[in-house]
Amino acid sequence: MATKHNQIIQYIESLPVGEKISVRSIAKNLKMSEGTAYRAIKDAEVIGLVSTIERVGTIRIERKAKNNFEILTFGEIVKIIEGEVYGGEAGLDKVLKRFVIGAMTVDAMERYIQPESLMIIGNRIEAQKLALENGAAVLITGGFKASEDLVRLANELEIPILGTTYDTFTVATMINRAMTDQLIKKKIMLVEDIYTKIDKTQYLYSAGTVADYRNLNEKSGHSCFPVMNHSGRLIGMVSAKDVIGKTDQISLERVITKNPSVTKMHTSVASVAHQMIWNGLEMLPVVRDNMELVGIVTRPDVMKAMQLLQRQPQVGNTLEDEIAQNIISQEDGLQPYKFVVTPQMTNSLGMLSFGALCEVISVTCKSYVIKTHKQNMVIEQLSLHYYKMIQVDSEIEIKIESLDVGRKNIKLEVTILVENIVVGKALLSAQLMERS
Repeated sequence: MATKHNQIIQYIESLPVGEKISVRSIAKNLKMSEGTAYRAIKDAEVIGLVSTIERVGTIRIERKAKNNFEILTFGEIVKIIEGEVYGGEAGLDKVLKRFVIGAMTVDAMERYIQPESLMIIGNRIEAQKLALENGAAVLITGGFKASEDLVRLANELEIPILGTTYDTFTVATMINRAMTDQLIKKKIMLVEDIYTKIDKTQYLYSAGTVADYRNLNEKSGHSCFPVMNHSGRLIGMVSAKDVIGKTDQISLERVITKNPSVTKMHTSVASVAHQMIWNGLEMLPVVRDNMELVGIVTRPDVMKAMQLLQRQPQVGNTLEDEIAQNIISQEDGLQPYKFVVTPQMTNSLGMLSFGALCEVISVTCKSYVIKTHKQNMVIEQLSLHYYKMIQVDSEIEIKIESLDVGRKNIKLEVTILVENIVVGKALLSAQLMERS
């Protein structure tokens, strides 16, 4: 039986779009406590079932479909390949772990077939049946149909059998790209993955006094707190410097820092790190669009998340990763840096594209700063002057010189050479970040 919480969510889903709801009406209709109704409505807002609009109230909205996916299911595969489902619809929610191309004899392919895998194959009925019997889904390419016996078996086993008009190579390429994109997205950590929720956060109300701040400061050991009004909306921040010399009776509303820096749950951790370092912040409030406080994110949270990303195995390579793997430096890891132009980095004329060269400069400068200054960096500005075209298979040499180094900023001059001839110059400015 569904929990009370899930019953409320299901009830909200059944309401027509545009219907106005409230804690009191939900509690009355479903005969539950207002506390249970309140928590369920808040969760419904997070998953996109309802929206709270100022002066209007909470209304049922149409749930927006996500443009991406966190796990790759057979149902998602159908969309990616523009295919159709012949049988085994009950298994479309199962997760795809790997795929195999059936380009060998039946006896030879048996050892490659595993549960939660996908066998990509043409009109080879015996091999299709073998895959299903061993727990693997089947994708029939070339526009061929599945036999009635095969569809019946797929339905019994609840394992999907799919079809597409694309050839095997094209389908394998499309699925491989989707799996790689999924792995890359794992590296893009968001604030919602690391923030401390409101029920575990220390905060103050605007109606409080400096005495309330000092009590919470002594109790928690923290010196900075978000301040919100009676509606739960953030109106400012209060820290030790705000209350210095102030008497206990003074209202917090008179001493807080208004319009503070904030972040939202769907902001990337990298962006938050940039914001914290640039503004020298130790903590950021996390808010919704209407400034409702939902939690906080701290600098230790951000640094721990970035460390975790660096250690995370089995992630797909981005363009930056591919370039970094092909850059050659001296034995001590320092310059000059060398790089061979590959066909993938060229434009329609067979020359190194402007964007690819910018990325090469970006990657080499990051490596240089890590080696020489023991710090990471976030690029703020890059100006590139491209004097001569660089053709495919050319070996380019990159030399970097520090023009100005501060506590938080660095400026670099980059020289690009081919066969000892200067073909480009760049000026780069960046923020320096702590390496943890």
